[in-house]
Formats: sequence, C-alpha cells, structure tokens
Amino acid sequence: MTPIFAIGDIHGQISELDAALARIEADAGSTSPTVFLGDLVDRGSESRAVLQTMIDGKAAGRPWITLMGNHDRYMRNFLNGSGLQPSENLEWLDPRIGGAATLASYGVDADTRRSVEDIRADARSAVPQSHVDFLDHLTLMHVTPDQIFAHAGIRPGVPLDQQIEHDLIWIRDGFLEHNEDFGRLVVHGHTALQAPRHHGNRLNLDSGAGYGRPLTAALINGREAWVLTDNGRLPLLPEQ
Repeated sequence: MTPIFAIGDIHGQISELDAALARIEADAGSTSPTVFLGDLVDRGSESRAVLQTMIDGKAAGRPWITLMGNHDRYMRNFLNGSGLQPSENLEWLDPRIGGAATLASYGVDADTRRSVEDIRADARSAVPQSHVDFLDHLTLMHVTPDQIFAHAGIRPGVPLDQQIEHDLIWIRDGFLEHNEDFGRLVVHGHTALQAPRHHGNRLNLDSGAGYGRPLTAALINGREAWVLTDNGRLPLLPEQ
C-alpha cells in the first residue's frame, strides 16, 4: 500500500489551503502525492489565488492530482458560454453557488443589475488563459489499487470505466446511503459536513471550508486515514 494525501473542497479559501499544504509538507515533505477533491472555487474570496497555487505547484513538479468539482465546471462553462448543464438548476451567479465571489477575486463586478453577457465579457478579459486551460484539464477520477478519488462519489454497481461526469461531480442520492463495499475506499467531498467522516466504504473530506469551517487535509493508507493537524496526525476511524 502506498500512502497518499487528499485535501477536501477548498472553495476559494487560500489561507486554509496554505495551512493544509504546510501540514502535508511538515508530515512528509513537498514531494508527496496529493489529490485535491475539487470545488477549488466559489464562495470564498480568493479563488484566483487558489487556482494560481494549483498551477504554480504543478509547474514546479509537485505530484498533485486535481479533480473537477461541480463548482469548477460551473466556472469553466460560464466562461465558455455553454450555459446550464442538465444537472444544474441554478446559474453560476446565483448567491447559493458563489460565482460572484470568484469573479470578484479577478476584479470583475458581478452586480445583479448588470447583464450576464457584460459580466461574461469582463470575465473573459480578466481570467488568465492559464486559468481557463487549467479548468479545462481537470481530472474526473483518480484510481489507485486501494482507493477511488472522485469529487462527489461514484454510481454503485457501475464499472469505473463507465462512470459518467454527472455522477462523479454531482452524485448524492444512491451513493451516500450505499453501505456495501465499493471494492476500494471511495474518497470524496461535495457533501459538506461539520467535520470529515469515515464510513468504512467511503471517506468524506468536505468539512465545509466553503462555509467558513476548516479545510481538511488527510493521509490515506489503504483504508486507514488520518487527519493532519498542527500537532500531527489524528486517526479518522470508521464509524460503527
């Protein structure tokens, strides 16, 4: 078994991301494989800085795997003008999604009195092409011999090579209540909790950074997991 680190949904919280990366580096150095579970942007005030940190880390050769979350796809699709997807019932600029906070980090005024097309035009001018390219090349799923990493989870009973994008970035119903083994530990975010939870067959690392709670960084080895703190590792035991 090869240990691997994972970081939950960041949602534009650069100070939380910096702290999580510092905990990983203190634990194992800067060359450790790390999976970012998606939802890099929205709600927090520093989405631009989060994306730049991801880009700079990969350019420096960090072994980082960055997954696509539904919020990341919202941003990408807003910029390219593709509009709502079948799985979405809210626009990116709806306050419940948080796209306006992301645009503000690029200096774009997303005031609701402005037309969407004017906002989009400003966004296309303000968002660097490197950020657009990064969003275009996010990974949907990362599989190891012991784990499956996906932003929202996977569809039970569907082979991994037949999983679809909608489920990987949106699924809740059919996945969260599934109690049987998936063959590997599924590590995911998307469904915000007060703290990370190990369910035995799956591990949810979305501890609600998008709502002002701490961002979780965890070490995973096989099906065992530890939350990283400023004072070292704390075991994250499966619930009984």
